[in-house]
Amino acid sequence: MSSAGKLPSETERTLVRKSGAWTNPAYGCYPEKRPILEYIEKGVVNVDKPKGPTSHEVAAWVKAILGVNTAGHAGSLDPKVTGLLPTLLGKATKAVPALRLSGKEYVCLLRLHRDMPPKLVRKVCEEFSGPIYQVPPIKSAVKRVLRVRTIYYIEVLEIEGSSVLFRVGCEAGTYIRKLCHDIGMALGCGGHMQELRRTKAGPFTERTLVTLQELKDAYVFWKEEGDESELRRVIRPMEAAVSHLPKILLRDSAVEAVCSGASLAVPGVTSLDSNIVKGDLIALFTLKGELVALAKAEMSTEEIIKTSTGFAATSTRVMMVTGTYPKGWAKKEGNVQL
Repeated sequence: MSSAGKLPSETERTLVRKSGAWTNPAYGCYPEKRPILEYIEKGVVNVDKPKGPTSHEVAAWVKAILGVNTAGHAGSLDPKVTGLLPTLLGKATKAVPALRLSGKEYVCLLRLHRDMPPKLVRKVCEEFSGPIYQVPPIKSAVKRVLRVRTIYYIEVLEIEGSSVLFRVGCEAGTYIRKLCHDIGMALGCGGHMQELRRTKAGPFTERTLVTLQELKDAYVFWKEEGDESELRRVIRPMEAAVSHLPKILLRDSAVEAVCSGASLAVPGVTSLDSNIVKGDLIALFTLKGELVALAKAEMSTEEIIKTSTGFAATSTRVMMVTGTYPKGWAKKEGNVQL
């Protein structure tokens, strides 16, 4: 359970140093300094979805505006819902699952079917904090089976007559429309969702929102004037999309092995987050801050710090192409040695 008013992605993390290392400037590239075409292909746009189009349509428009072959959004919003729709571009789309499974925050207008005492409304809403049971609504893209979803926090912002404005932080896959229905049922008066806006998605907030018009203007300005600055502002490196995950920083000599499909051996670790738990989905980065791969932690932070052998993580999705860094490893008796 996250602390009050925070999603799990907002957990404060401390980087722990395991061993000293340096990075060779001849290899790789700091994400912010990638050439503009590569920057776009490895980018993410925090789109402010308007009311009307589907999430798929918005992603298709982003793809058309920027001329990329692929674009994937991190969690669908109904046509009438507005707000954050982080959209990953080109090669960055391989990281969509990590962002799609992250926690979300919404601001919702609930319409009760009759006026209820404000004190009772607040009390009942508070009771929906924590694990709740949900069956997806009839109009949904998933199988309608009972499942558990976590409400990290729910805060009533304003009550006016039968209208209740509240903020809710929840696990991915939570149906706010169903939550509104269930709150109305618990109050004994019935209720339905009238308006909804997503305000957080994993590491993304409203502070970095970009409209489709802003994106189009930035792209045209670059094409016609040759000025990349606005385009680099509205598009962020793909690394921003996984910044909420626990991370491990790799030695230059370990990068190519991971890119080639090898598990990350402990000697390849230079620094890591202080609260990694075995089994966590984590992100592996170079010392320049480039995303190498998404991985499953095979050891906790404490175990990695204390040992000098074994495998710290196993890659689940490699993001960096082989050959970006030189080989710093050799095969010996079927095992990768770093």
